[in-house]
Amino acid sequence: MERAQKYLSYFLSHRKVTNELIKKIDVKHYDYRPAETSMPAGKLVTHMLTSFYMFAKTAKDGSPAVFREKFDEVAPNLSEAAENFTEKTIEVISSLTSEELERKIDMTGIFGMQLTGSQLLQIAMDHEIHHKGNLFVYVREMGHTDLPMFVSRG
Repeated sequence: MERAQKYLSYFLSHRKVTNELIKKIDVKHYDYRPAETSMPAGKLVTHMLTSFYMFAKTAKDGSPAVFREKFDEVAPNLSEAAENFTEKTIEVISSLTSEELERKIDMTGIFGMQLTGSQLLQIAMDHEIHHKGNLFVYVREMGHTDLPMFVSRG
């Protein structure tokens, strides 16, 4: 459980900031995108929230079945979706055992290789951090200048 708690602390140090950024996105900006090829803000947020959950759930279940579920519909309230998915993800990460973190999972259909639960959580973190950087750009371009630090230390 100690390893799971370390992952949880690291997850929350970034997710708290992600959630602060999400709170700054007004409903009228859910379709905003900084460039023609960018995801709309609502879709980006939905992608971020659901992706981390899917990675954590895969680590827990030992199966990529959750990746076949559809989570691409943008919620009517992104802040509420962020709270809900954050809570669900906290529950999953908190429950991970050392065995689940070390277990190899067949991810060849998605990544072309087997990965351990720990590797999946690391990919999820890298993915979250990458898109959180995108989200900073979106929120700045929406006119917000009072932004959080890139990671929460509290």
